[in-house]
Amino acid sequence: MTRGIKGARDARQTLADTRERSSAGTALAGRRHVMLGLLATLGLSLAERSIPAALASSAAPLVMGIFPRRQATLTTELYAPLAAYLGRELGREVQLVTAKDFDAFWDGVEQRRFDIVHYNQFHYVRSADKYRVIAHNEEFGAGTMAGALYVRKDSGITTLAQLRGRKIVFGGGKDAMISYIMVAYLLQQAGLQPGEYETVFAKNPPNALISLYFGQADASGAGDNARELPAVREAMDTDAVAPLGMTERVKHLPWAVRKDMPPALAARIQTLLVGLPAREEGRAILARAEMTGFGPARDADYDPHRRIIRKVMPSIDLPH
Repeated sequence: MTRGIKGARDARQTLADTRERSSAGTALAGRRHVMLGLLATLGLSLAERSIPAALASSAAPLVMGIFPRRQATLTTELYAPLAAYLGRELGREVQLVTAKDFDAFWDGVEQRRFDIVHYNQFHYVRSADKYRVIAHNEEFGAGTMAGALYVRKDSGITTLAQLRGRKIVFGGGKDAMISYIMVAYLLQQAGLQPGEYETVFAKNPPNALISLYFGQADASGAGDNARELPAVREAMDTDAVAPLGMTERVKHLPWAVRKDMPPALAARIQTLLVGLPAREEGRAILARAEMTGFGPARDADYDPHRRIIRKVMPSIDLPH
């Protein structure tokens, strides 16, 4: 009898254990099913998210053209971090290119070889039918700039009128907005026409100021912040020269994109540029490019430049 009771208890216990293991197995199977479902969902989500990245990475590289404001090797060093940053954030390679001089660079603009382009204000207004401005430089905390006519402090030249018959070296060429066009406008306002002074050109604005310092000209046309540029400070005693006159302030150097660029991509590039100062990495990129930030820009910001260009170059045809 005792053995029978014990056997019945053992049978009930075995049945309970079986049920417990079955229940545990069912719960485990359920958890596995849920986990597999979550993993499948996560995998689908990741796959969906990877599609745009894959498409972006397979797209043709974006070409970023930087005008030869400085020497080509220095230009590449200054802007390579920015190109790398844009490429990473856009999920698409950004190739940095420049040119040996303004003429070669302008050829690239006219042929629309650049998807993103950084150039001077004259370049932009001449190419406004091909490119759309999205941003402008901020340097030394300013989003505007002026043209300046410099002389050596020991030259004895104290008025613009004294430059009649003298040699003036301008940075870049006749398409240099700030260091030639703006300064020629300044001289024009003082009653001096181009034929009334000797015009020579240096390769770029820093070189124009350095040429003045070493006595190769009587005056120099460059930007109002030219003396602050590291390349200038390293090459000369900037206290030896001073501005003889300055123009009105106008919007800084522009950044533009091809007009046929998808609006969403253009807006994303603008957001990335303007947002750089808010990020530690962005501030380092700006410092390397010798800038303090970017500001958003629109076409109307460059109407003052158009007015001055037409005064200095009345025969030029600017696109609307």
